[in-house]
This record gives sequence, structure tokens and C-alpha cells, in this order.
Amino acid sequence: MDDIQDRLSASELASFFNELANVAGRIAVTHFRSSVDFERKQDLTPVTIADRAIEMELRRLIGARFPDHGILGEEMGSTAGDRYTWYLDPIDGTKSFISGMPLFGTLVALADEKDGSVAAGMIDMPALAERWYGTRQGTTFNGKQAKVSRTTRLQDAQIYTSSPDFFTPGDWARYDALSQKAMFRRFGGDCYQYGLLASGHCDLVVETSLKAFDFMALIPVVEGAGGVVRDWQGRPLSPDSDGRVIAAANNSLLEQALTILNQ
Repeated sequence: MDDIQDRLSASELASFFNELANVAGRIAVTHFRSSVDFERKQDLTPVTIADRAIEMELRRLIGARFPDHGILGEEMGSTAGDRYTWYLDPIDGTKSFISGMPLFGTLVALADEKDGSVAAGMIDMPALAERWYGTRQGTTFNGKQAKVSRTTRLQDAQIYTSSPDFFTPGDWARYDALSQKAMFRRFGGDCYQYGLLASGHCDLVVETSLKAFDFMALIPVVEGAGGVVRDWQGRPLSPDSDGRVIAAANNSLLEQALTILNQ
């Protein structure tokens, strides 16, 4: 990311991410627990006026600051750019949002398409006033350093996934076999569970059916805190990954989980 670092210091980039989060959060909380309408997209997932308003405003701010960058967002598709692309999920956890549960967040990532790296990522939880920001230099939670747990044995691990509904029967059987060997398993949270992992409150997150705008921001947040994010074959994630994601506090847990997932 040398080119962009020549144009923007680490503190300036963090400041811009915070600006994006603040703007998105103001829009989200305005509509949260209101009578906001929603409709179903072609894949039957819900979308609200808040999703679209947030993405539109984030696109405007990014375009004004970095007119040569590309943008890929959940609601408005892709805009071509040069080697850098912003990945936006304006409201990750829309079902939580429309049902009044505060476990929804805004995801923003900046990736270098030349080498596949993700320079920075953010998980912002506006209803909780909690924010993770990650780079290769580290991850912060509300401005303070975040670190993953020291758990290395699967039987001691706390494992999360968003919902059994997101799994095919075959993938669920694989996840079920893995999660039954952990200390306990929990469901729900969408992007929030990756923040919990980065702060050491859980040890594994295993999911399927994710899109690039769902997971690109998670990579620097988890890895900047000392964790690791891969697909179910143990490969680094890319925009072309198949949506099967595993995030672990360390390589030991990752390898134990991959062994069971691929039996």
C-alpha cells in the first residue's frame, strides 16, 4: 500500500474511517427502532431505506476524497477504479436492525487489488457505541488496543456463527461436528462476533454464504488483533472466495477446526 501511504498517513486514514463510521452511525440510529419500511431483494434478504442512505453517503464521501478508487457496496454494486477498492456493507445484520436488536454494524474496508491485501477494515456498532479498526499495525477497540484470546485447545474454545439458516445441509453437518467439540457454541451477531473475537471474548467464528463486502473488513480487524482469517480450505480470503469463512484466535485453533471441517 505504499502509494496510498504516500498520500495519506496512518492517522489520516484512521480519521477518515472514523468519519465514515460517524456518518453511517448517525443515519442508522435515526432509523433504528422506528417504523422504517423494508423490502426484500431478489435473494429474499431484507433491505431498508437506512441501508441505501448509508451507502449513498459513504460513496459520496469516498468519491470526494479518492475519486480514482473503486467501490463495491452491498446495495449499489460496483464502481470501477484504479488499484484500490472500498468494500461497503452499510448495515450488516439487517434482520437484527429491523427487529430492534442492536447487533447490527457497518463494515468498511480498503483493499489493494494489485497484491490482494486489505490495508484497513472497520466494524462499527452504532447502537452499542463500539468500534473496531484494524490494520497490519494492529487493531483498536474504541481507541484502545484489542487482542485475541490465548485459547489454543478446541475443547476450551467458544465458537460462534450467525445462524444455522445460512448453511447447506452438508455444510451444517460439518459445522455441527466441529462446534460440538468446542466448550460451547453460540448463535447470532453477524459482524459483531468478529469484533468479540478480536477483543478476546470468543475464540472461533465459522460461517458460510458470505460475500466480499461481508468479510473484507473483518480480515484486518481480526488479524491486526493477532488472529487469523481463512476459508474452509485454509486459504487466505479474496473477493473471489466461496463465502465459507473461519476466523480463529490463532493458528493452532485454526488447524484443529480445519481438520474437523474437512474430515
